[in-house]
Amino acid sequence: MAVPLTDGDRDDSDLRVPLGRLGPWMASIWLVFLAQPLSAAWSDLPSARGVAGVVLTVSFGATYLWIWVVLRRDRARLVIRPDWRVSVAWLALLTVLGVGMVATIGQAGTAASVYWAVAAVMVFPTRLAAALVLLDAVVNLALGQLVDGWTDAGWLTFSIVAASLAVWGIQSMMRRNIELIVAHEENATLAVENERTRFARDLHDILGHSLTVITVKAELASRLLDVDVERARAELTDLERLSRDALADVRRAVEGYRELTLPGELSRARTALAAAEIRAEVPGAADDVPTELRELFAWAVREGVTNVIRHSGATSCTVVLSPTSAEVRDDGAGPVAADRPGSGLIGLRERAASAGARVITTDLRPGYSLRVVRG
Repeated sequence: MAVPLTDGDRDDSDLRVPLGRLGPWMASIWLVFLAQPLSAAWSDLPSARGVAGVVLTVSFGATYLWIWVVLRRDRARLVIRPDWRVSVAWLALLTVLGVGMVATIGQAGTAASVYWAVAAVMVFPTRLAAALVLLDAVVNLALGQLVDGWTDAGWLTFSIVAASLAVWGIQSMMRRNIELIVAHEENATLAVENERTRFARDLHDILGHSLTVITVKAELASRLLDVDVERARAELTDLERLSRDALADVRRAVEGYRELTLPGELSRARTALAAAEIRAEVPGAADDVPTELRELFAWAVREGVTNVIRHSGATSCTVVLSPTSAEVRDDGAGPVAADRPGSGLIGLRERAASAGARVITTDLRPGYSLRVVRG
């Protein structure tokens, strides 16, 4: 499971979800339940207790609303809860203000205990929050019974528990949503990295050997110019062909694999056979294959290797290339229904026919051979 980041791991420019302007106003509606303690403090004005009660009640409501706004901002940044030190500081501040309200206003100030419990649920893990909510409810019940002139706090206790459970349910849903979003982002990042790695591997397989051969042939042609002009001319002609083939393979790869390339198919065949735990003998290059046959032979390698992996039950597979043929041979049981070829083999035969080649399948007992031969 993805671990959500803490508040210190992102800056304000990393917001993931745009914040609506009505959110704080909607949250402030619930502060209406502080009207009773505010009214009780107001009735004592202009006494010092009344002034203190008004200031403490307004400060408590403002602090609670501020905490809600900060937590909402954090959720937009995919942060489940703030750092524990921040959480402790917030709850300590609410505690001081709430105790001050009770000291100046009396039992009316205990309305703050509902907001205190809700804040504990919002900023602490479930077990710690449940313990704090239970402590809050027990303290209010005890004060209702022990303090002279106070009434029973059963209704307030019910409000504490009900509000805490409701907020816990909302928090759980938000936490799961954030974890899903973070996991989705991590999966997307991994997918991009895997694709980048695959592309780099294929590009290396496409260009690595070709560029080496081109370099060697260029050096050979340079030495032959003063010794054997005709052979040097032949090497340069072959060098031009190899360069054009390598360029065409790279263009196809960059275009998103919309067309097959023979070096790319050889690379993917090697990877797929290894993943299927089939011993593979696959050539590292295709320089001897003429340009006009490279795409056809790529289809042959793809079709042959796919059938080996899916149907043959083979333990080894060999790919053989020559200037006139491509063969995929295995030691397995052969195709599932050799008398009724699948659509892949039919399509390969059509491509071969259009290129002046033919497809030959041979039951080796044990094993099976798929060859595409020109002529």
